[in-house]
Amino acid sequence: MCGICGELRFDGATPDLSIIKRMSAKIARRGPDHEAMISDGPVAFGHRRLAIIDLTPSADQPMVDKELRISLVFNGTIYNYKELRAELIEMGYAFFSEGDTEVIIKAYHAWGEKCVERFYGMFAFALWDLRQATLFLARDRFGIKPLYYSLDSAHFRFASNVQALLAAGGVDTSIDAVALHHHFTLHAVVPAPRTILNGVKKLPPATTMKLTAQGEISHRTYWSLDATRPAQTLSEQDWLKATRIVLIRAVERHRLASDVPVGVLLSGGLDSSLLVGLLADHVENLLTFSVGFEDIGDGAEKADEFEYSDQVAEHFKTRHHKFLIPNSEVLKRLPEAVSNMAEPMVSQDAVAFYLLGERVSDEVKVVLSGQGADEVFGGYFWFPVMDQAQGSNLERFRSNYFDRDHAEYLEMVNPAFHVPDVTSVMVENELHKDKADTFLDQVLRFDATTLVVDDPVKRVDNMTMAWGLEARVPFLDHELVELAARMPPELKLKEGGKFPLKALARGLIPDAVIDRPKGYFPVPALKYVRGDFLQFMRTILQSEACIKRGIFQRAYVEKLLADPEAHLTKIQGSKLWHLALLEFWLQLNVDAVS
Repeated sequence: MCGICGELRFDGATPDLSIIKRMSAKIARRGPDHEAMISDGPVAFGHRRLAIIDLTPSADQPMVDKELRISLVFNGTIYNYKELRAELIEMGYAFFSEGDTEVIIKAYHAWGEKCVERFYGMFAFALWDLRQATLFLARDRFGIKPLYYSLDSAHFRFASNVQALLAAGGVDTSIDAVALHHHFTLHAVVPAPRTILNGVKKLPPATTMKLTAQGEISHRTYWSLDATRPAQTLSEQDWLKATRIVLIRAVERHRLASDVPVGVLLSGGLDSSLLVGLLADHVENLLTFSVGFEDIGDGAEKADEFEYSDQVAEHFKTRHHKFLIPNSEVLKRLPEAVSNMAEPMVSQDAVAFYLLGERVSDEVKVVLSGQGADEVFGGYFWFPVMDQAQGSNLERFRSNYFDRDHAEYLEMVNPAFHVPDVTSVMVENELHKDKADTFLDQVLRFDATTLVVDDPVKRVDNMTMAWGLEARVPFLDHELVELAARMPPELKLKEGGKFPLKALARGLIPDAVIDRPKGYFPVPALKYVRGDFLQFMRTILQSEACIKRGIFQRAYVEKLLADPEAHLTKIQGSKLWHLALLEFWLQLNVDAVS
């Protein structure tokens, strides 16, 4: 819901609204329903609205509460806003709108910076408190909603995407060598606060940030994930019963916080099918959407999951829409999709979500999606493999997950970008944080709090909001994640992973969907690189811009171009596509404004 941007000046100057307007133009696709800007002393805000809750002008933003002397721009949804609103009314607050935006203002006034601890939802917001002349920013526990910023001695700027900050100008667009190492080691994950650009940062999940007009800055982490067993031992049935209760409550929260119809992105896998099953009795004529792609001619990988999504749609009699997209359209639309990536995203399904989002946005404004279930409930094949591996915790993780080892990284990039094995250091530090009982507890917590934020969650938000479509992720409801984190890992990994969800789904959705092998969101042409796609990547990597930029060693590039299908990552991604995607993103988003 929406795109936000703004500026706080430290030098006594008034923000230039023409800059805010340029920034706002770069977030326009996130909010097609309303546009506005405000300026108040050293602060200016811009907002693009996607109207989902309280569709009236009363809920337009930037929202200004003149009585409380607080202004706000907000992206996201507070799922428990009605309960909080009722509590605040009991406390004496009067409301002029019916939505969740005003609840944030009143909650901040009532409870201060700790208000975020009471929010159930996904959110990124900036709040100007005129009483104290402070700017307060916050991001939800799992970073479902993005919040980027740039900072120098004169000003602080923030936005929902990197493109808006680049449009404002004055950003250091040199490559962060540490972030580059993370990007090429953790399949495009660059943990906050870094991004691939030295001059752009992102607010970490579960974090607030406070700034004054004098340039004083402070951060606070307001939530962390406990991955230890509870004091009272629970039986398998106790855990399954608790999972059912909490998941149903989470799905209801995500469905009900909307004044417009809500659909489901139905991949044909367990997670999205389970969402359909839990919603079907509560939503009349439930809308479901599936996408498939053309294979590459030799059956190397099945390019759609219609076999399963059709079964679910038929079983629950949904109003189903399925879209088959030819490879010619994928290639034609790649520049457009990459231009809308806030950061470089190498996963094949980023493009898939972009093309699906375009079609779904013609039907609804809000969809539920199954992202997060694999990370939270241990659904990926590498979790049990890591568990059985030998060596240190770092080695068990690294040998089954890293896209390339450090030696190959040094072979890939030019010496100017060489750094020590910073990703191994970061991962080891994360795994050894306290409040995790076992190695798998450490891994699953790291995945849920870091990797999922910067990979599936980021690309789903980016690629759907590019079409003014809000994707909600009930499996990342923080109560559900907290429950799963304390559950014994062996229970989650039972029967091939995600056992609690499989048990909950049994008897609700077709057995064929529950018992099928784990599927992915495949775009085979971006994995088995041939023909026009190979030529496309060759053109990018042999371009003058790429050679001049000097990130990659040419011998490594030529090795991948000579036999791209021989060079896949441990989790079966194309290494050639990784290189081409980063260079293409830089050409489209950085070079274009330089």
